[in-house]
Amino acid sequence: MTQPLRGRTIMVTRPRAQAATLAGLIAERGGKPVIFPLIEISPAADPGPLQTAIACLERYSLAIFISPNAIDFSLPLIVAERGWPSGLRAVAIGPSSVTRLASYGVEQTLAPVERFDSESVLGLPELQRAAVAGQRVLILRGNGGRELLAETLRERGSEVDCVSCYLRSAPDSALPLKTLWDSGQLDALTISSSEGLRNLVDLLDPPARAQLHTTPVFVPHQRIADLAQALGLQQVVLTEPADAGIVAALSNHAWRRA
Repeated sequence: MTQPLRGRTIMVTRPRAQAATLAGLIAERGGKPVIFPLIEISPAADPGPLQTAIACLERYSLAIFISPNAIDFSLPLIVAERGWPSGLRAVAIGPSSVTRLASYGVEQTLAPVERFDSESVLGLPELQRAAVAGQRVLILRGNGGRELLAETLRERGSEVDCVSCYLRSAPDSALPLKTLWDSGQLDALTISSSEGLRNLVDLLDPPARAQLHTTPVFVPHQRIADLAQALGLQQVVLTEPADAGIVAALSNHAWRRA
């Protein structure tokens, strides 16, 4: 394999449990990945709502997993307590979640095939009004986040229950990032969520924000790119979706620093 990233230090900011694949792809191409999660993941403070949903899973027609973390913090409990109901159709945001669901024995998962976001999930034929009106839908997610899925499905006539099965929080220090900047070793960041980008900006003092503004930032979604530009970032690279799209853009980038 060619090594187009040789000599490049690239920060991977996915949650720790999802960072290894992208870091490995960067390393395979000669780069030095540095993992610095901008979102910390932990179990939900109150497990009661998830336990209640597990007890009555057969009442739902669709269960939407908003992220791989939603799978990891719910499926082990479901498998341990009761198994997956045969009449319940799983919906995932992207291919990595489809694979993870299959590892727990959940097959024939619905998922978009191009962009991997809530809008694409809502575009699936199986989630249109004629299909979901009068149906009960479970959304498994972290705390907070966008309400687009739930609100749109309710507008389409569904009864929607949202359950937070994990907690997202920001790191309390940007020291690893500042250290790389101060030593002139950081070539780029990859940022995979708007929430992570906001967390990063909130962590930085004015001099560090100025460094962020001139550092190449690779993002896999137009929504993140728009936010980055609104925050003053000057080198925002919009990539194709998922890890493969990010690493392809990194590999093809015209690097400025020798």
